[in-house]
Amino acid sequence: MKTRRFLSFLLITATLFSALSCSNNEKQAPKTAKNVILLIGDGMGPAQVYSLILTSSEKTAFERFPYSGFSITKSASNEITDSAAGGSAIANGTKSNNGCVGMTADSIPMPSMLDIFAEQGKKTGVVVTCAVTHATPADFLAHNITRKNTEEIALEISKKEKLDVLFGGGKKYFTERKDGLDLIGKMWENGWNIYDSLPQIENNNARTMVLTCRKHPVKAPERGDFLPQATAKAIEMLDNENGFFLLVEGSQIDFACHDNDSATLVEEMRDFNKTLNVVLDFAEKDQNTLVIVTADHETGGLTFIDPDGKYTRTDFKWSTGSHSAIFVPVFSYGPGAERFSGIMDNTDIIKKIMDITK
Repeated sequence: MKTRRFLSFLLITATLFSALSCSNNEKQAPKTAKNVILLIGDGMGPAQVYSLILTSSEKTAFERFPYSGFSITKSASNEITDSAAGGSAIANGTKSNNGCVGMTADSIPMPSMLDIFAEQGKKTGVVVTCAVTHATPADFLAHNITRKNTEEIALEISKKEKLDVLFGGGKKYFTERKDGLDLIGKMWENGWNIYDSLPQIENNNARTMVLTCRKHPVKAPERGDFLPQATAKAIEMLDNENGFFLLVEGSQIDFACHDNDSATLVEEMRDFNKTLNVVLDFAEKDQNTLVIVTADHETGGLTFIDPDGKYTRTDFKWSTGSHSAIFVPVFSYGPGAERFSGIMDNTDIIKKIMDITK
């Protein structure tokens, strides 16, 4: 009888050990993500994030992220990067010279993560609050020796075969061109549906471009909820069995910081915050989406001080109308999000994302 009890004890112990081992193996199994949503707050350093927290009565979307870190932003040519080189490093994982779009420091074109995901069969999209030819979106969509060649960048975008959604501004670069080409007409002929506003979209399964204005959209809050609504629409259109990659940029955070315009900065950060909540709500429900939020650089050298030195008030204090060299935040949610903790180079971001999506 004792022998049977002892054997039963061994059997139960072995079963429990096996179950615990399986549980531990599951925890240690590499996490993979089907979808990737990358959000870039152009010019958004730690102080820009805190400007939102400082002026908000409710918990912000940034506080919903379980992991955070910092990214070093210097370019191949300068300690202080511009948007082209900063965005290029995030897009393709190589350092570039200031002003260079989607290329290495030796002017070699590099595929962006959008290109790589498209080749893998994922749907892809870009949503911005600037012209779609502007530096950051151009880093993901084109290759050029200088960001100033906006008409060349628009031409390359118009020929892109594996891009499903493109929302932003910059219509003039497609229609009011020195070479006289009507790129929008050519894109229609190649199967694109092209509109002036989001409500005009009729077919979620068609390749779709929405250009809301000649150049850049108006600043927040004048443009309304374009960014959160466009992001929600893009997710709706891109979501599929094979997964998707979506780039979203809060482009005009940078514009406000260049102007040292504290009020507009807060409005732009609120707009970005709404967009983050849209993305996080989707990711929390989907449970198979990696969300990364970062910046290409900081703009304005912003801090918060009491000019009287008595700790009784808090003023926005700008130290420059240009970019600074300070590192920028990285927030992450979803499968593999813990890998974005700590300090990393901006070129590491694509490497971590690609490893998580294998």
